[in-house]
Amino acid sequence: MHCTDCGVPEELEHSGVFFIKRGVLEEAHLFESLEDLEQLLRKIDTRNEKSDVLVKTSQRGYCTPDHLLELVKNHHLLELIKCNSFTTHFQPIIDLQNNDELFAFECLLRPHWKGQSVPPFKLFEFARETNLHNYLDQKARESSIVSGSKQQIPSHIKLFINFLPSSIYNPEYCLQHTFKIVNENHITPDQLVFEVVESERIHDIDHLESIFKTYKKSGMKVALDDVGAGYSNLEILEKLQPDFVKIDRDYVSNCDTILEKQLFLKSVLNVATKLDIKVLAEGIERKEELQFCRDIGVHYGQGYFIGKPSPITKMDTMAI
Repeated sequence: MHCTDCGVPEELEHSGVFFIKRGVLEEAHLFESLEDLEQLLRKIDTRNEKSDVLVKTSQRGYCTPDHLLELVKNHHLLELIKCNSFTTHFQPIIDLQNNDELFAFECLLRPHWKGQSVPPFKLFEFARETNLHNYLDQKARESSIVSGSKQQIPSHIKLFINFLPSSIYNPEYCLQHTFKIVNENHITPDQLVFEVVESERIHDIDHLESIFKTYKKSGMKVALDDVGAGYSNLEILEKLQPDFVKIDRDYVSNCDTILEKQLFLKSVLNVATKLDIKVLAEGIERKEELQFCRDIGVHYGQGYFIGKPSPITKMDTMAI
């Protein structure tokens, strides 16, 4: 296996030769700009083709016209990923059962290109469509680890770092780079909590269990994000054994007034307590929501009412 398994970004030429392959026939076209290349790609009508159509430029391998068109249309996003042009913002997580003391930060990727911010969802959507999501996910984890180290966040303040399970096809192999970055930046493994995102879309529980075990074997913690009704039952949580579960914001919003949400929160808390799993309510935007979560025994809280994601400086950490 090599890093190319994670879809390392390739160069996209701004001029050169463009090839179209239909069956065994191949034709070549010159292009002088990415705009020229985009026009050539848009002229290919694959719907009426009897044979599969593949395309390439002189420095790239064959791919579908739609794949190359996506790269050309969003070449700035490709450059952004290649250049690692993103920073990390930190959102505070507080201990609701210990005087609201700062417990952790969630590390959130904030891409930017030539002075302009880029919505993270847009970047990840592009990466998924162009087979770069494995690479981007790895770089996002790396950025969070390095940023946490640079800001000298005290080791007793945990760092929650997101990851995509689909990007880790072989945990023992794929996570070695992450562990290497942790060691190089002199971060205590116990400070890190790796948080699976898009939990409701995960169907291979065995694979996720393997990822969790690999993280935990290296001394790190793990968390399930966006926990809803499907992840609140005892059997699944007992199998995965996360250290933390984060309740989906939909169940936290107005939880102080809606009985169904109150019952759900209490049921998750009951199951988690039996398994020694800590519960974190995210998306807290009102004082009343925070107070209700505290009163029923939710361990930790996160949300705009507590603090928005923002850059952090070494001066900020002195007050922690």
